[in-house]
Amino acid sequence: MNRLYVLGDSISIHYGPFLQRYLQGVMVYSRKGMEAGVEANADNYDANGGDSSMVMSFLQDRARAGGIAADVLLLNCGLHDVKTTPATGAKQVSLDAYRANLERIVAIVREMGPKLVWVRTTPADEKVHNAHMAAFHRFAADVVAYNAAADAVMSGAGVPMIDLHKFTMDQGGELFCDHIHFVEPVRQKQAAFIAGWLVGLGVASR
Repeated sequence: MNRLYVLGDSISIHYGPFLQRYLQGVMVYSRKGMEAGVEANADNYDANGGDSSMVMSFLQDRARAGGIAADVLLLNCGLHDVKTTPATGAKQVSLDAYRANLERIVAIVREMGPKLVWVRTTPADEKVHNAHMAAFHRFAADVVAYNAAADAVMSGAGVPMIDLHKFTMDQGGELFCDHIHFVEPVRQKQAAFIAGWLVGLGVASR
């Protein structure tokens, strides 16, 4: 049975328990932090992948320590990268730096061995988000731009992509439980979509 390792932001933490349930008997599930017994919650950076610079640093450390014990690495980063300082408009990670980080991440994962599967960054409700988050803002247009940059990197490297952005947008109705995270029924659907996609890709077996 193939082993899955999830490295992503709080969105992946939220759909993670459902994904683990749907993959039971199909893939062995793990994620960042589980190996150390870390509680997976949205605010815990021992479980949260963070931005692309943090993901790259984490993978570099793991590569030096012998790699990740997984056959498939399900990866996402982007929502932290697009964080914008209201006073200056500066991004937490610029678009050019994001692109360069992803290129390096692809190379690191290839050296380690797991099959990389990329998950496109989920939508941001900027009106609600920016009304409630004074420290930083997020904008839907930036999510689109960063997704496009990731698309180019991943397609150029032959990395399969799961379009969780479009899937989530297509759900309609009330999506968000707060400024950026999704209501539980959406999380369940996201997990089912990803699980089905992994089975269809052939990295999981029935």
